[in-house]
Amino acid sequence: MGNIMKKQQFALLTLLCISATAAFAHPTNDGYLFDSRDKVVRSGTDLCWRTTRWTPAMSIEECDADLVKKEEAKPTATRAVAPKAVEAPRPAATKVTFSADALFDFNKAVLRPEGKAKLDDLASKVKDLNVEVIIAVGHADRIGSDAYNQKLSEKRATSVKNYLVSKNVEPNRIHTEGKGEKQPVTKPDQCKGKKSKKVIACLQPDRRVEIEVIGTTQPK
Repeated sequence: MGNIMKKQQFALLTLLCISATAAFAHPTNDGYLFDSRDKVVRSGTDLCWRTTRWTPAMSIEECDADLVKKEEAKPTATRAVAPKAVEAPRPAATKVTFSADALFDFNKAVLRPEGKAKLDDLASKVKDLNVEVIIAVGHADRIGSDAYNQKLSEKRATSVKNYLVSKNVEPNRIHTEGKGEKQPVTKPDQCKGKKSKKVIACLQPDRRVEIEVIGTTQPK
């Protein structure tokens, strides 16, 4: 009798080991023991055998219907919506060329009322920018000596700076320089002859102040 009981216990243990081995190889759910027919192994009281890997999330309808319903009833995690990225300030560069005659009288470096009005318009536009630097470059025509024209171009650029500063533009943001007659706009074969009203009028494009504003503007 004792030998028969031992044989039955051994057979039962062998069956469980085989079933457990099959369970661990199950492709979809290793929370339960499955037999070779892919059926869940049940105990003598018709309960499904669970493996040590089992969690409530692995519950199946035929074994743990109540748990399946609870898992389905759980609210799904709401996907966090990333905040809209703040658009970075866009770089902006503005270059304006003013005729020196529009800003100053001929051969002068004192701003005319009309010149101030043009700079007022520029200053109002600058307010919309986070200014990095404003570069004011003065130029002169070829009439007169190189040294004289160099100083005249520098004085005109400085006059532009001083006026913009009076309009609340930071002085350390404004860089000035004079190019004298070194960078003419007119071509060498133009405006020939000695100083005269005709030549002075012809050389007008060379008398200029170039103002470049470099900064960033916030997107609207």
